[in-house]
Amino acid sequence: MSEIVERYEKLQLRVYLFRENYYYYPSVCKELSFILRNAYSKVPKILQSILFQDTLAAFQFLPQVQTGYGMEAANLLLQATEVALPKHKRGLAATEFKHAVVAYKRRQKVHKDVEGSAQLPEDVLVHVFSFLDMHSLVAVGLVCRSWCSAANENKLWQSQYDIFFGCCNDDSKSKEQTSELAQKSTSSFNKKDERGLIIIDWREAFKQEYIGTSSWRFASNRGYCGICKSVVWISNMKCSNVHYGTNIANQQINSLSSQQVVEFLLQDSFSIDSTSDSDSDSEGSTSKLWAAYYCLQ
Repeated sequence: MSEIVERYEKLQLRVYLFRENYYYYPSVCKELSFILRNAYSKVPKILQSILFQDTLAAFQFLPQVQTGYGMEAANLLLQATEVALPKHKRGLAATEFKHAVVAYKRRQKVHKDVEGSAQLPEDVLVHVFSFLDMHSLVAVGLVCRSWCSAANENKLWQSQYDIFFGCCNDDSKSKEQTSELAQKSTSSFNKKDERGLIIIDWREAFKQEYIGTSSWRFASNRGYCGICKSVVWISNMKCSNVHYGTNIANQQINSLSSQQVVEFLLQDSFSIDSTSDSDSDSEGSTSKLWAAYYCLQ
């Protein structure tokens, strides 16, 4: 097996298509589409064949996903096949996609017919949502008003703020950071309760910090793990691989863009220190992430 095929296998695209109830499905489809557009013509035929098989597999899994994000990502992948694949393979991919869409719509109709579950108490929802990552927390807030209310719980967003920007494993630094935010009394994320005490709106604080930094880094599900010494899948800035005996706070994770993943695959001046925001929809995904969140407010 050639080195480039070995590097592709390390990306684990096929494995993560269906892992964790298809959580990574949209990210895998988008990354696969980026690889098709930017690397398909540059790789050997054996890897072209693997890429084509993984593309068909992605379409075959679409009916199981049942999310708008999944359908959107599958459409991006279809567009990439129209650009990158030869005519015969392009036709096969289009046919597989059409079959998948039909099955997707049938399954969606069945789900709608059996809907109507009882409402859970908000404190139960908040507890369940505390196990979600940031993207999932935003997504559940779009389901209905009761879920939106639970997903807005201040403590949930304080936890997300600590994970991304704070020092959740260092109480002294976390308290110092909270104090600094509270002192910004004119900030839009600060509110006063009936006693006149300043309360931080952690969701708004997270949003402003998220948009104010290189937000694609936090939106990315890819990173380079200093322990694994490889490109890995990440969630909430943590490596998805288990590192026994290693403190989570000490994990060395560098977020990667899709362009950097392609560079890793091709070994074309790959650098984990690159700050290029070359992904065309990185800015758009950030604005859509927060614009959608207010539709139930």
